[in-house]
Amino acid sequence: MSAWIKMISDEDASEELLDVLKLSRTPHGTVDNVMRVHSLRPSTLRGHVVLYRAALHDEANTLPTWLQETISSYVSILNNCAYSLANHWANARHLIGDEERADKIEKALNDRKPQDAFDGAELGLLQYTEKLTLSPGTMVEADVEQLKATGLDDGQILEANQIICYFNYVNRSLNGLGVSTDGDIVGYYAKT
Repeated sequence: MSAWIKMISDEDASEELLDVLKLSRTPHGTVDNVMRVHSLRPSTLRGHVVLYRAALHDEANTLPTWLQETISSYVSILNNCAYSLANHWANARHLIGDEERADKIEKALNDRKPQDAFDGAELGLLQYTEKLTLSPGTMVEADVEQLKATGLDDGQILEANQIICYFNYVNRSLNGLGVSTDGDIVGYYAKT
């Protein structure tokens, strides 16, 4: 466990905290530092887990999972959040399933040139991601209308919006509290 503030271990947790830590466990059976950093305030931990799963792991989402993880990674690149990038790019790379394609996408995102790897709706979503992350006060209706023109429906636009907003929240939380991946199993699909 690593952060600039105290994180409570399972052994030292109250019954209330243990209940929320149970909800927060990964498929690996662990609680990642991104969640454990909330251990001093179980209510924000509960809220964080629910928001994360609703934004990124909801069965109703229709954007491809690899694209959801790629959007997450791009927000994390733009915010210079090493923690989220390590986890979500590992997920995106796994889901893309093509090392050459993944390398091309990774380079394009790191260069802030998504047009080098994407076109159409995917490119539109990544451009929307960049603008909403870096210049949220400049958003206009035309930004959403451009996404609709690429064939995205309102639900898909909402999905992307919520992923972008969630990662802007969590990147700031992680960077602001010095949370690292020390002790975590990096990536949802990592083998333990």
